[in-house]
Amino acid sequence: MRFLKLFDEVTRISVVELAARIRARACSPVEVVEAYLRRIEALNPQLNAVVTLAPDALTRAREAEAAVARVGALGALHGVPMTVKDTIGVEALRATSGSRVLADFVAREDAPAVARLRAAGAIILGKTNCAEMALDYTSDNPVFGRANNPHDPARTPGGSSGGCAAAVAACLTSASLGSDLAGSIRIPAHFCGVAGLKPAAGRVPGVGHTPPLSGPHALGASLGPVARSVEDLRLLFRVLTSKTSAQQTSSHDKPDELDDACAAWYVDDGSVTVTEETKSAVLSAVAALNDAGVATFEERPPGVERANELWLALFSNAARRFVREAYAGREDEAGTVARLLIERASLSQAPTLDGILAVREERDRQRARLLEWMERTPLVVAPVGAVAAFKHEEAARVVVKGQTFGTFRAFGYAQAFNVFDLPAVCVPAGKTREGLPVGVQIAGRPFEEERVLAAARVVEEALGGWQPPPKFSASTLPNVCENPL
Repeated sequence: MRFLKLFDEVTRISVVELAARIRARACSPVEVVEAYLRRIEALNPQLNAVVTLAPDALTRAREAEAAVARVGALGALHGVPMTVKDTIGVEALRATSGSRVLADFVAREDAPAVARLRAAGAIILGKTNCAEMALDYTSDNPVFGRANNPHDPARTPGGSSGGCAAAVAACLTSASLGSDLAGSIRIPAHFCGVAGLKPAAGRVPGVGHTPPLSGPHALGASLGPVARSVEDLRLLFRVLTSKTSAQQTSSHDKPDELDDACAAWYVDDGSVTVTEETKSAVLSAVAALNDAGVATFEERPPGVERANELWLALFSNAARRFVREAYAGREDEAGTVARLLIERASLSQAPTLDGILAVREERDRQRARLLEWMERTPLVVAPVGAVAAFKHEEAARVVVKGQTFGTFRAFGYAQAFNVFDLPAVCVPAGKTREGLPVGVQIAGRPFEEERVLAAARVVEEALGGWQPPPKFSASTLPNVCENPL
């Protein structure tokens, strides 16, 4: 029997390469799933990123292995192990959303997005940790406790999809399915040094998520993938947006999306300043695009200075109402953030119909200005937020250049592309003096996810992309066999 060089190899390769190896019978789905399960067993106690394991993962892997031996087309993700954020339903697995009131809830069926991953051959390994009810920029909740950042466990991996990003960065899963209403995919990707895509709203079906991605949230919320490479994001996006996901999908079957493109960049949203390391990462990304022939210029897009205020006006009342109803009669089971929202809901007056319409009209007016501006500027490069990953105990506020900002306000850079419903991807672009990752986000026009991903791929190739977290890069676990079928 031949052996892979190290235990780490099979868990570090990309989704695209892993799927190709499985199709070529260079490694088996059973061995791959076993490798991930053993890595989870060894490293997850330090990270608390994976909170529920699928008991049928090895059974599914054996079925996938048998299918490789048969003649016939295999799905684009055949045999590839993935995880899913605990806010998203997976048949027969708990879906707690980090809340005590849902601690015993078991989904009866897969969410449509999960069903598409399975139809393409993916094997669901389990569920990843998140903020309680996806309410803040940590992944700490009363059911499972906090997830930790693999680059520094004393820091948060971000939220609310922080378990997704931590698990991907530490190679506990090949990729993960998360959700994003206020940066909840891009901020964890930025904090953990991986790639994450927020598609435009509705591009990926959001049914089966708690809290629901319907009503007011449908304006800017979406499900999307987190992975270690932009190439993987592209493949996963195509699977997630396809109604016939079972066919193989090449990540190189479209012409260059950057032909004749130009990009604006900014490091000041008119509200919150950013660290010099954040600014440096944006400038590095801009230089990479310039070197690839993309014309770039500094200009703040119209409307982004209003993003934080508009986000609160559009979405916060719906969040308070949902939390109040979800915890009705069980308020004592709410965690810190949920309890705060319940208190605010009891003290605040419901918005009037005129007030709701006025906010929607302003959002539409600002968005129309932005889209007109983007007719000549199809790409925007910006910070994901003001700072890199913060320590667990510093989750309420951040300090930048001597100024203190509330954490939610400090990430208005991410919220802007939810408010105006633009696709946006986070890609690693630098590091802080402490060695923490710094990502940048690249946004594009509605339904132009492919162009956004093409730009992110340029930045990734120029700046190195995902790097293994030093604390979790080496494994002392035994080698796994490479046993052709």
